[in-house]
This record gives sequence, C-alpha cells and structure tokens, in this order.
Amino acid sequence: MLLQQERIQPSGGRLDLLFHDAEDRTKRYEVELQLGTIDETHIIRTLEYWDIERKRCPQYDHYAVIVAEDITSRFLNIVSLFNGSVPLIAIQMQAVRIGDDVTLVFTTVLDATPRGLVDEDEIAEAAPANRALWETQASPETVIMADQMLSIVKEFDPVLELKYNRYYIGLAKNDKANNFVEFRPRKKTINLSLRLDQAEEIDQKIQNDGLEPSYDKTWKRYTITLTKDQFNSHRELLKELTKLAYDFRNG
Repeated sequence: MLLQQERIQPSGGRLDLLFHDAEDRTKRYEVELQLGTIDETHIIRTLEYWDIERKRCPQYDHYAVIVAEDITSRFLNIVSLFNGSVPLIAIQMQAVRIGDDVTLVFTTVLDATPRGLVDEDEIAEAAPANRALWETQASPETVIMADQMLSIVKEFDPVLELKYNRYYIGLAKNDKANNFVEFRPRKKTINLSLRLDQAEEIDQKIQNDGLEPSYDKTWKRYTITLTKDQFNSHRELLKELTKLAYDFRNG
C-alpha cells in the first residue's frame, strides 16, 4: 500500500515511493524508480534512502527496492553483492504493446535474501539500545506492554529478561538471545512477532479470538498487532501462543 510519493530526505533528495505491506504493517519498502538501464547512481541512492528511512523509523522492517526498465547482468551482479547485508529487491519493468493497448510487466530479478534468524544475527548485537530510546520512539505505555509480555513468558521460564535492540525488543536467557518472540512497540500499539511454523490450527485459534494475524514465510513468524485493551483481553491466548513459540524455538 502506498504511503507517500517523493518523500523529502534530509540529504535533500526525494524518495520516489514509500510503501508498507498491507498484510504486515511492520514492513516498509523504499522504492527508487529509474528510466532506462540501471546505473550505479541509482543503486547508491536506493541504499542511501533505505538507510535514512530505517534510522528514521526503526520500529519497522525496511526493504530497499530499485525498479528499472533494464537490469543488466553486470549491475545485477553488483546489486547481489549487497543482498547479504541489505534486504534488497530489484524489479525490471517493461512496457508491452498488446493490440492498441500498452501494459506494464514487472519481473522480480532479485528478491530480498534472508539474512539468518534474528538471534543469530550479529548485526543485532552491534546495534544496542535501551528502554529510554524505545519510550521516546514509541511510548512509555506500549513499552510497558513489553514488560507485561515478559511477565507472561516468565511463567514458564523465570530466567528470561528483556533485551533492548535498535529495531526490536527481544528476550535473553543468561545474557544469550532467545527470540522466540519479539516486541516492536509503536505509539499506541505493540507488534508481537512469534516464531512458529504456520498452521491452520494456529490461524484459526487467533482469528477465533478476534485478532488478525499475518505470517512471514521467510522468517517463519506470526505478527499480531495489539492495542492496550486488546492485550488485556487476550492475555490467555498470548500465553498459549508464546508457550508454543518457546517450545518451537527451544525444542
């Protein structure tokens, strides 16, 4: 879903398009458009705007996207080098005439490569944060919801503690990350991300409780967005889901 066009950047440039995932509002896509053949200037601009936006709104997962009429093998090789450390998507757009009409055909030539599970990602360890930062970029009320989730998971593992990272609040056990569930507080809601295999039984359980989950097949995570009132009224469901995620992660 389109959020904004020509979004002004602190560097003076403009991001062509900013999207968010209609099913998973935690994901944002910074899109750079290019007429003709892809070149190094637009690649650099794509990476620059992606970096600016992820720092501006760290509560979201950000993906850099470049769209060009022609993506040559030379530049595809260059772009793919970044894809181990930057979630980068390259899309080739071509105009095709069919009779008297012209239609656009989009081909994804490079998709974002999974970079490992969060608790195995050294980048997360290199980006520490603290409670005060999260209370500023989200709100004290939604950070308290992370505390309340901690009290729930402590019922089946008392050693767990919150671990504040730059892009999410995770969990740690004996100073080692154990992110079977992650928290991304926002101004009025909190996003819970639970590591589980997708199952119809789990989908139905969440939906029967009046919530709308989304599922990321790449990361094997359910995401649920909750207000304070929803959190309080669905506490038993959250306990059940986090215990499932705990067992899934820790065997």
